[in-house]
Amino acid sequence: MTLPTSVRDALVLVARVAFGAVFVAHGWQKLFTYGIDGTAASFEQMGVPAAGAAAWFAALVELLGGAALVLGAAVPVAGVLLILDMLGAFVLVHAGAGIFVDQGGYELVLALAAGTLLFVATGAGRLSVDHALAGRRARVGQTV
Repeated sequence: MTLPTSVRDALVLVARVAFGAVFVAHGWQKLFTYGIDGTAASFEQMGVPAAGAAAWFAALVELLGGAALVLGAAVPVAGVLLILDMLGAFVLVHAGAGIFVDQGGYELVLALAAGTLLFVATGAGRLSVDHALAGRRARVGQTV
């Protein structure tokens, strides 16, 4: 079964906004709720190397990358950075705890990375800044 284009576009938008909102919430938490110093201290306690730099990276990538997903802007770049962020969380913190998040496991980082990978592979969809800019570039290229 193939869904109508308008339905697919709406579903991609909903999924992109949902994933983006989760990333924004986590980035906001690291930056403004815990603060970078609190996040770095937590990372250090978890054994994350270069905890201060990792805290800045995670907070900014999750906040700005999540916002980029919501808008559908620069999704290939934002998506790769978010996947790298989740890969770091998996390898450095969660992998040894098993899959279940209530035991410190990796189910959330795995789901977020896998979902974001789909956006990197397929693009942000027609209801996105990326698509609007691509259409504008195509129109400008035709008139030149």
